[in-house]
Amino acid sequence: MAERAQDVVTWETVEPGITAVTLRRPPANALGIPLLDGMHLAMDAAEKAGDVKVMVIGSALPGFFAAGADIKHLSTIDAETFTAYGDRMRAVNDRLAASPWLSIAAVDGVALGGGLELAMACTLRVAGPGGRFGLPEVKLGLIPGAGGTQRLPRLVGRGRALDIMLTARQVSAEEAYRIGLVDRLTDGDATEAALTFARELLGPSLPAQLSVVRTVDAAFDLSLAEGTRYEVEQIQALFEDGEAAEGISAFVGKRKPQFR
Repeated sequence: MAERAQDVVTWETVEPGITAVTLRRPPANALGIPLLDGMHLAMDAAEKAGDVKVMVIGSALPGFFAAGADIKHLSTIDAETFTAYGDRMRAVNDRLAASPWLSIAAVDGVALGGGLELAMACTLRVAGPGGRFGLPEVKLGLIPGAGGTQRLPRLVGRGRALDIMLTARQVSAEEAYRIGLVDRLTDGDATEAALTFARELLGPSLPAQLSVVRTVDAAFDLSLAEGTRYEVEQIQALFEDGEAAEGISAFVGKRKPQFR
């Protein structure tokens, strides 16, 4: 029986503002077409709900976050179909990175190749003790093709990114945390730790938080002067749409702000 996208990716509202997305495609959450389509369905549902502030992406499979591209699928396709498959992987990651909510990857198991690229497309990453990270595409005569060569250097720097990609080695959770690939490390369950992290993100203004992400990301592409101008534009927009006014008014009035 053909796999259904809604079976290999499921989602639920954990509490107001937090959606948990779970990858469940045995044996290793390979990023086949059903899983990619399932990620789009989960994001469609979040957009339709309109009240998602944080999306936590985790796995139901012990030992695996996502093992990467579907190698069996790759072995059956030609160059043109390979290009289309890569486009589908990139579309998921680009949509996730640009989504109107924050996202956290909960990794307690291997996140390799496309699996790591999916995790890096998230705003933040949490790792459990079993987390293992790598971009081993050179072993297949390929390079990372869903954002890996671009996002990894931005997170860990050029030298460390080249080390990881050229050797095709796996990085432990501890090393990933030390070099900045992972933002929080837990001795317990990665998904539970990511949900705790998500709750910390619920209080502040989401438009302000997204502005922070956009401005920090711009720092990698703009000069200091250009980045500072962009920062000013983001601040001005928050005043113009009333978000800053509500925050300041609430602070002065010693009340809880009613952010959008």
